[in-house]
This record gives sequence, structure tokens and C-alpha cells, in this order.
Amino acid sequence: MSETRTGPAPGDRTAIGITFGNSNSSIACTVDDKAEVIANEDGDRQIPTILSYVDGEEYYGQQAKAFLVRNPKNSVAYFRDFLGKEFKSIDPTYNHASVHPQDVDGSVAFTLKDKAGEDEAASTLSVSEISTRFLRRLVTSASEYLGQKVTSAVITIPTNFNDKQKAALVAAAKAADLEVLQLISEPVAVVLAYDARPEAEIVDKIVVVADLGGTRSDVAVVASRGGLYTILATAHDHEFVGAALDKVLINHFAKEFIKKHKIDPRENARSLAKLTAESEATKKALSLGTNASFSVESLAEGIDFQSTINRLRFETVARPVFEGFSRLVESVIKKAGLDVLDVDEVILSGGTAHTPRIASNLGNIFPASTAILSPSTSATAINPSELQARGAALQASLIQEYEAEDIAQSTHAAVTTVPHTTNAIGVISLTESGEEVFVPVVQPETAVPARRTVQVAAPKNGGDVLIKIVEGNTHIKVIKPEPKVQAANGTNSKAAKVEDDNSGEDSDDEFSDEEEEEEKREKAWKIGATLAEAAVRHVKKGAQVEVTINVNADLSVTVTAREVGAKGGVRGTLSA
Repeated sequence: MSETRTGPAPGDRTAIGITFGNSNSSIACTVDDKAEVIANEDGDRQIPTILSYVDGEEYYGQQAKAFLVRNPKNSVAYFRDFLGKEFKSIDPTYNHASVHPQDVDGSVAFTLKDKAGEDEAASTLSVSEISTRFLRRLVTSASEYLGQKVTSAVITIPTNFNDKQKAALVAAAKAADLEVLQLISEPVAVVLAYDARPEAEIVDKIVVVADLGGTRSDVAVVASRGGLYTILATAHDHEFVGAALDKVLINHFAKEFIKKHKIDPRENARSLAKLTAESEATKKALSLGTNASFSVESLAEGIDFQSTINRLRFETVARPVFEGFSRLVESVIKKAGLDVLDVDEVILSGGTAHTPRIASNLGNIFPASTAILSPSTSATAINPSELQARGAALQASLIQEYEAEDIAQSTHAAVTTVPHTTNAIGVISLTESGEEVFVPVVQPETAVPARRTVQVAAPKNGGDVLIKIVEGNTHIKVIKPEPKVQAANGTNSKAAKVEDDNSGEDSDDEFSDEEEEEEKREKAWKIGATLAEAAVRHVKKGAQVEVTINVNADLSVTVTAREVGAKGGVRGTLSA
């Protein structure tokens, strides 16, 4: 996207943020520097990414979703991920209830009747044309909400979108008369939405963003350093998704129906579409309450069906899927070369993130110090379904006043793919017992150039202070429990005493109170190579020494050390 771009003048832009999802989409704008998700004309903030045509009329969102049952041959769903791809590389699994994609000269297209009249032939529309039509509907909804024509947008994309897919998305937006200011990674938009809150404190942290959608789950590890974000690792999965939870409920209720009526509703496309729609609604109800009802009129062969399910039952039958979400998060942390103890925050986004069991399971994986940000674990959590659109809207408000050429230059790969530190850079501090302790100043994975400052306490009585600048990194310290005292005969002495006192009786109850201690794991800094030493002489009693570390763009390091409040100091530069 480094080519010269044309579009509205900066002063004439009306910019929004768009989440163009495979299952659902959202639009957002900023009002008084606060991001707000916009409802469309039907009042929906989560807009299903579906188009449907009935007698030449175009429907989208929830209205189009309703037509998946009554008008599947003229409804297009789950098409975002097909953009910019060849037909042979796509997975049409989720299109069973809508128009199936077909191969047209190697590209993806859909054949449907989008014009009125019985004599009108069906049209073959490329996935780019379908995307353009859907984006045009989003822009129209936003324009009507704001009372002025929307001209520009920041659009979120998955981290694995390649250049061809990005170009296809930009072209589809341009055809919808929409200027794409920037394509922003979904996990970065999520972190930005949280960091932009007035009460947010910008600190260096490692964040795991788990974007759990209907047809795909994307997990990323993001290093936030001084307000700059670096993606350390990503994972993408199409098995452990919201649709998998829907399928669990589909099979559960289908088996109930088979028991009663000896008919499998999954074998009929219309019945399966009804099952799917009601199962999704039931899943959402169980995210809010502990019980939900399931009711479908004329499910199969004219037979109505009603049932109920509670959350415990749902979590039991869906246990393999919930465990899959947890394994996916653990795998991406391992891929980043980190441990769960390194993670400061876990942010759940996407519609499936509303399910309480997912957050509960992740809470069991991470230590108590790690914040799990989801509706079921945090009262201040932002709606997971709105995070990406909010982040995109905030980014749009920041750059909409820039010239198009400046935006293109700022998002060029040479600018956005910045070098960063691998290890931490810090100073050695001595405890009262004389033990060396590593104090990180520049955290690992910090984008450069970067400047950080720390104050080190001088000796109580003052004097000369030696500052050691070293590299460091984290490692996991395992503390094993102390072995139990063994009796002379090699058995546990307490157990032997219990045996003597309860000869001939079952002593299981006696042992139940005695739980074996587990290994404890904690994160610790490991001191690496010494980079430099600096001596600050004649420091006053009780004073502080300020150490400033500058990591330059070429990864060279400049160190400055001086007594706080005093003149002079020492300064030196280390080559990369």
C-alpha cells in the first residue's frame, strides 16, 4: 500500500472504523474522542456478514440471516475469507446453508438471482463484488446514523491476511466509494480499544488477544512497550470456533428429536438450518443465564420441537471444544517463546468470547496476577464483539487529518516493521544482604528507538556508586516441595503412626486431610552479559542515581548516569 493514493482532502473526510468479519461485522465512530459502535437501521450493532436477495430486493445483516432458512439459494454468507484467494485454496465448509462458492476462472464466485422477475437469469457475482455490496451497506448505515456521507475508514484484518487479500479488500472498498485509510491488525485494534480508555494506564506489558469468532479463532501475543505494539506470535484455527459450540448443541437436540420421533432433522437442509439458528440463540442465552429453552416450529416433517438445557449440561457436552480453546492459547504463548507467567493480560474478543466457561478455563491456566478481561470475569470489560471496531474507529480519528500520501508512507512495511530488542536491558541493584538483583529498564520486545529511565538508591551513607548495565531475560524458577520425613523403615512416619492407631480399619479419611504439595513456578530474571559499567562519584547521603538508557534505531545503546539534583554525570555509547 505504498503506492500514491487519491481520496478526499483531509478536511473533507468523514472516517469510521469497520470490522469486516467472516461471521459478523461492526461499524464505529468517535464522539468526543470516545469510540462508539453504530447500530444499523435495524438496531443491530453486530451485523451478520450476509447478503440475501428476494424479488430483486437486497437484504443484509439480521434480515438476510433469517432468509438462510427460507431463501438459501439466494443468500451469501461467510465470504470474507475468500477475498483474494484462488478457488482451489478455500474451505467452503460453512456455506452449507447458503449459496455455495463456485470456480470461475480459478476465482471464487456465487450464482444467484439478484434481480426481480421470473424471466431474469441468475447472476454470477465474484466474491469482490459481493464484498463491495456488503461494504456499501455498512457505509450507508453509518452515513444515515451520522447524518453525513462517510468517505473513509480504517478496516481491521486478520494477522494472516496476505498482500493479495489486502489488495482485494482495498479494491472492494474503493468500488464501494470508500477510501481505506489503513488496514489494522485485529489484535492491535483490540489492545488499542482498551488502552484508549480514560482510566487506562499505559505500561509495558505482554498481552494475549484471543479473538474467538464464529468460523475462525485467531490468537496473538502482543508486546506493548511505551504505547507501541509488536506482535510476537499468532495462531489461527478453524476447528475450535463458535460454530463448533453450535454443532455440539445441534447434535444434542437432534439426538433428543430422534429419540422421540425416529427422524434425524440434520439430514434435511431446511431442518438443519432451523436447528443451527436456534442452537446459536440457545448458546447466547446460556452465556447470560444458567438455563435456556430450545423451540423450533415444524422442525422436521411438520413436527414442532421444544426442549431445555442448563449451562452445566452444555459445558459438559462441549468440554472438548472448551479445552481446545485453552490449548490454542497455550500453543501461541509457547510459540512466542514465553510462559504463562510472562503474560500480564488476556483479552477475549469476538462473539464466542461471551461464553463464561472459556474465560473460567483460562483463569485456571494463568496465575492470579494475570488479568482476564472478559464480561464474565471483569466488570469493566468492554463488549468483546465491539473491541475491534472501537480500535479501528480510534485509529481513524488519529489519522483522518493526514494527507493520503503521508498515511501510505507511515504504513509502509519499512516503517511499521520496526526492529526491537530481544533481551531486556537493565541495571544491577544490590540488596542489603549484598545479593545482586536485576532491575529491567528496557523490557524485551521493545520497539526502537526507545528511551527509558530508572532511579537507583545510593548507599545510605553516600559515596561512590558503581552502575552495571547488563542484559537480562526471564526464566521460570521451579520451587520443589521439601521431601517428607521418612521413618526408619522407609515409610512415611505419619502414615506409619496412622496405620498403628487404626489397625484393621479403613484409614482413607485420615489421608484425605494430607494433601501433597505441588511444585511452585515463578517468573525470575536471569542476568546475562554485562554491557557497560559506570561510576558516579561522591554521591550525597540518601541520594538517588538516575540511569537513562537510549536504544537507538540501529540498536546501539547510549547510557547516561547522574545523581538526581546534581550537576554532571557520566555518558557512554555502545555499538549495536
